[in-house]
Parts: sequence; structure tokens; C-alpha cells
Amino acid sequence: MAPKKQFKDLDLNNGFLFSAAMEHPEICTLVLECILGKPQGNIRVKTERSILFDSDFRCVRLDVYASDEWDVAYNLEMQNVNEKNLPKRSRYHQAEMDVSSLKPGQDFNDLRPSVIVFICNFDPFGKKKYQYTFEPRCLEEDFSLDDGTKRIFLNTKGENESEVPTLLVHFLHYVGDSSDHYVEGINDEAINKLHARIKALKESRRLEERYMQFQELLDREHKEGREEGIKEGADKMLTLVTRMLSDGLADDVMRIQNDEDCYKEMLKKYNL
Repeated sequence: MAPKKQFKDLDLNNGFLFSAAMEHPEICTLVLECILGKPQGNIRVKTERSILFDSDFRCVRLDVYASDEWDVAYNLEMQNVNEKNLPKRSRYHQAEMDVSSLKPGQDFNDLRPSVIVFICNFDPFGKKKYQYTFEPRCLEEDFSLDDGTKRIFLNTKGENESEVPTLLVHFLHYVGDSSDHYVEGINDEAINKLHARIKALKESRRLEERYMQFQELLDREHKEGREEGIKEGADKMLTLVTRMLSDGLADDVMRIQNDEDCYKEMLKKYNL
């Protein structure tokens, strides 16, 4: 097994670092500008969905919910393992965003525009594209349904540099190599600014402590995976926590760290 990186050496594709970084509106804004290629104005990051890691209720999310000054809603998530479920997963996220944004009695026309973004460290569709964008269209007459939804799947392993903005390519490469060496080599002002914010974030001792706690959870699952011959055990832990949160079991997330019976019960409940 490759040695674990220290917190200060993590790349942005690390799920913990990505989620923690995106809690900061300025970093979230920079990332959205890299992805969408246009200024984003004032970004508001929502913090309702949380995983609790320590006694004073500091938290980090697995995915990121935000909105801009034009009331467009965003959901961003880092994907390191291809579970071959992203189309249906994006459908679920879309439904979840719509339900939470429309109050009882509101007209359907009040639904906000939404953008779902998956940043993948693999090619989700095998076409070697850096970006795959989906919007509903009429198949018979080729016109947009205009329902205000968009789903973007980004691929850090893309090969079509000439077809996408240079900034997007630089950002996706930065996701996998968030080092001084890479940033100095491309000399991109936007990436320089993002890198400075990420480096400053890595200097937080409290965040480093939270990362170590999070890593302990993953190490525990790695050990169980080795004992049972199960591959990708750490990802099972992330799947378990995600499903627990979706079912409103945030209070039990802390319990599974120290309560073996609770942990096994949850694995059984979700057939993991």
C-alpha cells in the first residue's frame, strides 16, 4: 500500500479536502469560475448536510450545495471511484434539489435553475472528453425542454484539450496534482489564486486534526476489507455515511466510529 500523504500534501481530488475547501465561499466561487468559465458573483454555500467529526460539532460535507446571486443552485461532488451509477446518482441529486427548493403551495415555475457537477478522476462515459454536459432536449425536433436543469460530468483524464477552455484543462489537472511544481509550470492566474487559497487552508491545525479523525475511519474500513478480502473498503464507508445522511441519520454517524454494534447494524441495514 502506498504511504499516506500528509494533510499539507493532499491534492484537491481528496474528498475530505475538497469538501472542506468548498465550505469557503471564495474557494467555491473560484472553482465554479474555473468550471463554468465565467464570473460567478456572490456565492452562498449551504451547510445543512453535514458529517460530524468531533465533540464541538465541527463538520465537513461529502458534497457541496451552493447558490449564486442569480439564484442558480449548484451541487458539486468529487468522485474518485467509478461505481458506474453516476447517471442515476445525478437524477437523485436533481430530485433532491428540486424538492428542497420548492415550498408547499409554490408554483412549479418558481423552481430555481440548477447545475449538478461531478468531478471525476476517471472517464465516466469512455469518450475521452474533459467535459460531458447534459440538458433535456426534444428528440424529434431538437429543441431544449428549457426546464432549467444542467448536469456536468468532468473528467480529469480527458484528451480533447483543443475543444475545451484552457482554464478548465488546467483546473482538472490541478485537481489531481495540487502541487507548487504544477502551478508554477502552467502560470495560470486563476489557478495561482485558487492554489494560494488551498495552501492557506492546509495550514489549519484544526482541519488537519479533523482529517486525521476522518482517516481513522477509512483505515478501519481498509483493515476490515483486507480481512474479508473486500476491495475498496474505504469507499464502502463513504457510501454508508452518504446513505445514512440521506435517511436523516446524522446523529448515528458519530456513533459508528466508537460503537461496533451500531456500525455492523448500519452495514446490514444498507446491505454493504
